Amino acid sequence: MISLKTKEEIELLRENNLLVSATLAEVGKHIRPGITTLELDQIAEAFIRSHGAVPGFLGYGGFPNTLCISVNENVVHGIPSDYALREGDIVSVDCGTVMKGFYGDSAYTFAVGKIDPEVQRLLDVTKEALYKGVAQAKAGNRVGDISAAVQEHAEKNGFSVVRELVGHGLGRKMHEDPEVPNYGARGRGPLLKEGMVICIEPMINMGAKQVVFEGDGWTVRTRDRKPSAHFEFAVAIGREADVLTDFGIIENAINA
Repeated sequence: MISLKTKEEIELLRENNLLVSATLAEVGKHIRPGITTLELDQIAEAFIRSHGAVPGFLGYGGFPNTLCISVNENVVHGIPSDYALREGDIVSVDCGTVMKGFYGDSAYTFAVGKIDPEVQRLLDVTKEALYKGVAQAKAGNRVGDISAAVQEHAEKNGFSVVRELVGHGLGRKMHEDPEVPNYGARGRGPLLKEGMVICIEPMINMGAKQVVFEGDGWTVRTRDRKPSAHFEFAVAIGREADVLTDFGIIENAINA
């Protein structure tokens, strides 16, 4: 069942998602060769708690950490570890918060130092695909309009779209209806109505679309072990899309 949010509830969701953005910015400032993904996780947990929220992912379905950190061929749901980042890596950081009864959930893929130009193109195209999807996230359209916009942009640039993992509704629960795939047909799927809040999160692979679920029960990686990128916005549906996440906070921090 799809729940519509009041204006007050949307503002609480915005507050959470701006905190997620600020947390990702704080993490981004520390991303460099040599730092471990577990150290980044600890930075995020301390930052979230210092702002009066609790980590949304910690303990969710048994997940052991604050962040999902997925490096290179890992698509999503990577578990922080003693892996030390290396020059040329890319690292998807997915973060959630819970505050005042609502969730925040957003993701950003960071470059570690200088990366291969084609990998940089993967990051650029994935982020562009997110914005293409967001442009369709308005009342009167359908979920398939978002899905098709993401898929078309990724595939026309020679990349592939993960099928097994999708975006979702967001509210008092981390994952609400409707599902928001990154592939599909225009004019199909649930009708977008004012008051819906959804997460749009392209997961785009440099190689083939097929993925493997690792034995740890969480990590999803590309089958061909080529890099994957992931960006995620929380968006409130209105006459136009109201993006609750702020990548500007992140990009100002990492470019400072």
